[in-house]
Amino acid sequence: QVHVVESGGGSVQPGGSLRLSCAASGMIFSINDMGWYRQAPGKERELVARITRGGRTNYAGSVKDRFTISRNNAENTVYLQMNSLKPEDTAVYYCCVESSSLETPMKYLEVWGQGTLVTVSS
Repeated sequence: QVHVVESGGGSVQPGGSLRLSCAASGMIFSINDMGWYRQAPGKERELVARITRGGRTNYAGSVKDRFTISRNNAENTVYLQMNSLKPEDTAVYYCCVESSSLETPMKYLEVWGQGTLVTVSS
């Protein structure tokens, strides 16, 4: 079984920065894409940023040029550096990892973390 845990959320003033971290652990065989999603109150969950194993990235238009996703394949971790934060970035941020396990190495499943709250307010 594969587990995903996020950390790094908190409260920050507009214009500030935060760095989210996500670590995958357990019986991991391989990890493909890793990504960050967010869900604001009353809204649907949306993609923030995604990164392939080879390092190709994809960003939501609303965060491009402000957020940077990166990963460490050796440590099964993914990060989201968030700069110039705005009140509309307030949301619960979820990490999602496309992973296969040692038990089923050819079967990839999306594994989600429980989320970390980011609040941007003055």
